[in-house]
Amino acid sequence: MNLYFLRHGEADWPGWDKPDDARPLTKRGIEEMEKIAAFLARLDFSLDRIVTSPLPRAEQTARIVAEELDVDLQEDHLLKPGFGLSKLKQLLKKYADKNLMIVGHEPDFTETISGLTGARLKLSKAGLALVELETAAM
Repeated sequence: MNLYFLRHGEADWPGWDKPDDARPLTKRGIEEMEKIAAFLARLDFSLDRIVTSPLPRAEQTARIVAEELDVDLQEDHLLKPGFGLSKLKQLLKKYADKNLMIVGHEPDFTETISGLTGARLKLSKAGLALVELETAAM
């Protein structure tokens, strides 16, 4: 299985006084994701489904990519902040796709990817990582 981890785009709003979970993408974040989605479309890789955190910044990110790639999009609360290996196992039981993209948050994605691979990394905003998984081992 190819599992793509996509971190949401820029959502930094100086002086934001509403709940963190309500932060949307900034104008720059939207433009950045549109460019990344267009780049991904040029790669012509196979993707069966995109599953996203329901938080606005992640959902907006996922929607931009799903529309560009013409891929099915679903929200899943398992991808909210606090996501990790145990929730990934639950997610993979629900979505048995061969090529799955999940859209979510930091530091959850870095910790999950590190737990799967042993890699030392930090997934930047709008960053994409591919992990090839043997799902039988999960």
